[in-house]
Amino acid sequence: MTAKYILAIDQSTSASKVILFDKSAGLVKRISIPHKQFYPQQGFVEHDGVEIFNNVVNGMKQVLKESSVTPDEIAGISITNQRETSIIWDKTTGKPVAKAAVWQCQRGTEYCDKLKAEGKEPMVREKTGMIIDPYFSASKLRWIINNTKGAKDKAQKGDLLLGTMDSWLLWKFTGGKVHATDYSNACRTLLFNIKTLTWDDELIKLFDLYPSMFPELKFSDEIFGETDTSVIFDKPIPVSGLLGDSHAALFGQNCFSPGMAKATYGTGSSIMMNIGNNAVEAPEGLVTSIGYGLKGKVDYVFEGNIHCTGDTINWLMNDLNLIDNAAETEDLAKSVDSTKGVYLVPAFVGLGAPYWDNSARASITGMGRDTTKAHVVRAALESIAYQVKDLIDLMVKEGGIELKELRVDGGPTRNNFLMQFQSDMLGRGVIRSTIEEVSALGSTFMAGLATGFWKDLEEIKTLYCSDRTFTAEMDSNENEGLYSGWKKAVERTRL
Repeated sequence: MTAKYILAIDQSTSASKVILFDKSAGLVKRISIPHKQFYPQQGFVEHDGVEIFNNVVNGMKQVLKESSVTPDEIAGISITNQRETSIIWDKTTGKPVAKAAVWQCQRGTEYCDKLKAEGKEPMVREKTGMIIDPYFSASKLRWIINNTKGAKDKAQKGDLLLGTMDSWLLWKFTGGKVHATDYSNACRTLLFNIKTLTWDDELIKLFDLYPSMFPELKFSDEIFGETDTSVIFDKPIPVSGLLGDSHAALFGQNCFSPGMAKATYGTGSSIMMNIGNNAVEAPEGLVTSIGYGLKGKVDYVFEGNIHCTGDTINWLMNDLNLIDNAAETEDLAKSVDSTKGVYLVPAFVGLGAPYWDNSARASITGMGRDTTKAHVVRAALESIAYQVKDLIDLMVKEGGIELKELRVDGGPTRNNFLMQFQSDMLGRGVIRSTIEEVSALGSTFMAGLATGFWKDLEEIKTLYCSDRTFTAEMDSNENEGLYSGWKKAVERTRL
C-alpha cells in the first residue's frame, strides 16, 4: 500500500499533540492530550516523562483509529518538542530517575550564578553561542544528577542516559535501541559546541555529567530509527524529522534563506532569524543557535526567547478571571482607543531575552482610577508585541542582518488586534501562517524529505500557505512614544 501520510508528534509544554498530515501538507486529524504540571517548590517546574510517553502512544493509536488509517499508509513519524526540557533515565529499567525539568524551571539558578561569578561565561558563549542561564538544559541536568539518590553512582557505571524530550520518546519508540537527538535540540543544552558540531567534553565536565549519558547526533532529515512492534503498531515505521519546536516552526515557515524570520507565539515565544551557514556571534542579549541540520550542513540563526507571551493570556483567564476565553481579548482590546498609559510587563518567571534578568517580577504600571478591565487586557496583548519588537530590533540594528519578512504562527496569532499592533510596532509586514500547527508541519517536512515523501525544498515551498499579511499603519511618532513607555515600564520591574 502506498504511503499517504506523515504522523507528527508535537510534544509541547502543556500537552502532547498528534497530527496526521497528507501529501499536500493538509491537516487531516489532530488530537491533543494534556499532561500534569508539577511545581514541587518555588521556581521548580516538572513533567512526568512516563505520563507524556503514554499520552503520545495513546494519541497515535487514537488518531489512526479515528481517521481509519492503517500503519501501512504512514510514511514516517516526526517529532518536535518543547526545547531545553530535560530528563535522565535508567537504560536498564527504562524508567526516569526523576521527573523531567521543564524549560521554565529555575532550579539551576544558583549554579549558573556561580559559574558566571567564576568568569566562565565567555568560554561557554564562545563554544555554544548561548549565555549561562538556568533556562538551558545543562544546569537542570546537573541538579538532577546531584540531587537524586543513587543517580551519580548509576551514571558513573554507564547505566543512565539523558536527553531532551525528543530523544526520550525516540528511545522509547525504538524499544531502547536508538539513543539520538538532532542538532537543533543539542544546541539548546549548553553542552554542545555549535562550531565543531559535537558534545563538548569541557562543558560536560563543568556540569558534572558523563559522556556515556549523551545521545548520538544526527541531521534532522536522517532516519533516526524505526518503531518497535512491541511498543506501537504491528509494523516498524521510520522515525525522522526530529526538531526542537521553534526550529521546526522556522522550517515549517519556509525560512530557508538569511534575513527570513519567524515568531512563534505559544506559552512563551521564540524569535528566530536565519543568518546562513556561518555561526556569527549574536548581539548582546541574543544567542546564536542552530536553526536546523539538513543535507549534511546546518543553518544558523539569531534567536531570542521570551518567557511569557500566550501564558499572559492564560493568567488573565485562569488566575485573574478577567476573561472567560482567550478569544475575548480581541474585542476587549478594541473597545478602548488605547491603554491610557497602562503597561503590563509579564515577568512572572523573570525576563528572558534581551534582558536575561531572573530577578525581575511582573508589574502593571500607569493605572489610574479610570483604568478598566479592557485597558489591562489591551496592555497584556501589547506586551506580547513589545517583547517581540525588543528582539527583532536588536537583530536588525546590531546584528547587521536585514529583516526580509516576519512570518508568525501559534494560537495568539489568530488575534487580529495583536497581529496588527505587532506590524505597527515593527513597521514591517507580518505574514500569518494558515496553519497554527507550524512546528508539527516543519518536522513533518523534514520527515517527508528523509523518507522520500517529498522530493526537495522546492516542492515544500509550493506547500506553504499564509492567510493574511498585516501592514504597518501607525505613525512613527506614536510608535516611538508607545515603545518608550514600554522600556520605562520594563526598567521599573528590574529595580
